[in-house]
Amino acid sequence: MASKTVIAPIPGRAVALASVPDPVFSQGMVGCGAAIEPPQQVITAVAPISGTIVQLHPHAFAIAGADDFGVLVHLGIDTVNLKGEGFTVLAKVGDAVTAGQPIVKYDVPAIVAKGLNPITPVVATAEFEPANIHPGAELSAQGPIAAGAVLFTTP
Repeated sequence: MASKTVIAPIPGRAVALASVPDPVFSQGMVGCGAAIEPPQQVITAVAPISGTIVQLHPHAFAIAGADDFGVLVHLGIDTVNLKGEGFTVLAKVGDAVTAGQPIVKYDVPAIVAKGLNPITPVVATAEFEPANIHPGAELSAQGPIAAGAVLFTTP
């Protein structure tokens, strides 16, 4: 199998998944990966891999790619409680998407105004071995990352 590349679905500051203030993500319970602290602006989240949208909520989406490789993107912590407020869904379940294709537009300042953390976990849902997450340069430096830049790869 070829290695799989996961691109940043949003711009911001790339950080370790352990930085996410939710144990479901920080402890890798749904998979290993990374997170991004977004800028305080309206952002369009894009597909981190090519594949098919298998789950889509205003606050989160999952894409199944080749070789049973899937990625979950969760736009903020506890944002399910917003019941879609501040989010505009741009795709639908079953859509075939390419990496970089817009999926959800959302209002980061509105999330923060509700007292929620906008940090965005990006996890490989079938990867539970942290050593198999190979960070891109921005993640290694815990620095700024552009949407579409390599966030991490897996074998």
